[in-house]
Amino acid sequence: MLNENVQKALNKQLNAELYSSYLYLAMAAYFESENLNGFAHWMKVQSREEYEHGLKIYEYIHQRNGRVVLEKIDAPAESWKTIINLFEEVFEHEQKVSESINNIVELTLKEKDYATNNFLQWFVSEQVEEEATSLYILDRVKLVGDNRNGIFLLDREMGQRAAGA
Repeated sequence: MLNENVQKALNKQLNAELYSSYLYLAMAAYFESENLNGFAHWMKVQSREEYEHGLKIYEYIHQRNGRVVLEKIDAPAESWKTIINLFEEVFEHEQKVSESINNIVELTLKEKDYATNNFLQWFVSEQVEEEATSLYILDRVKLVGDNRNGIFLLDREMGQRAAGA
């Protein structure tokens, strides 16, 4: 049985993961409107991955005989000034997600909920990867700046991302 405080924190994180999925889908739509289909593909894969993260939490709450509470998901932005601005937002967003997960880990230790702490270790590792990947892409986008040839090559590279990667 889940502790009430832990259940509340997990539900908040579940909703945050669903927002992440929604955010990345909005970014995919933006890239498609700009005819940057490789970037759009990368974002759609990322959106599905974030949705899967939410489902992991959803299933865990039920597995522990808890109650899932879904909240309203705020609308993300529809456009960005530059690709650099967009990936700065991605990196900042992933840092916030990491902070949120770390806070839940801290709560599980305080509440002596070692099973949930163990469950969350996958998310801790995943966030290390998410931050590193988003920073890598941000650095690459900054490197090419407004260079159309560079953007074209990055777009092609982003389109190579395998689903479930």
